[in-house]
Amino acid sequence: MPLIGANELKRKMLITVEGQPYTVVEVTFASPSARGASTMVRTKLRHLLTEAVLEKSFKTDEKFAEPDVVLSPTSFLYSDGEGYHFMDDESYEQFALTEDQLGDDRYYLKDGVSLQVRKYNGDPIALQLPPHIDLIVTDSEPGVRGDSASGGTTKAATLETGLVVRVPLFIKEGELIRINTQTGEFVSRAKE
Repeated sequence: MPLIGANELKRKMLITVEGQPYTVVEVTFASPSARGASTMVRTKLRHLLTEAVLEKSFKTDEKFAEPDVVLSPTSFLYSDGEGYHFMDDESYEQFALTEDQLGDDRYYLKDGVSLQVRKYNGDPIALQLPPHIDLIVTDSEPGVRGDSASGGTTKAATLETGLVVRVPLFIKEGELIRINTQTGEFVSRAKE
């Protein structure tokens, strides 16, 4: 399996650091101030199992292995007091993930969404969402013409899953809109 160089790191990549699996949350490249010094890669990493966040710097020539993580197609079934329940589409096994394991990803869950579950050493640990998801606006203040002085031409909208996003003033309650699951931002009106 090829190794990943520190200079190739991007957000949401999976790497093994000191034998532990992490996902890259943030990555910045720090140019050296002294001549002859090497560029450093500053990262914020989240442990795949404990969710602990680690800030660590690496030299650009350091290499990392990918952890034993497999993606399987899965279906969202329902949520209750015990967590969010899913079914593996290949094995038909049902499993649950907690609100803590899902984090903000829970705001993108609704019936019929195609997801993948990330398994580490065979155990479900997290979801991989599609790049975009279509959700219905359930609550939004009316857009008022000439209201652009108070923070641009957007307004807050609550979606069917409880997610609150900024949308253009012309978006109304009941509309189906497309959201970027990486950034949580409005993309466009969705095609019904």
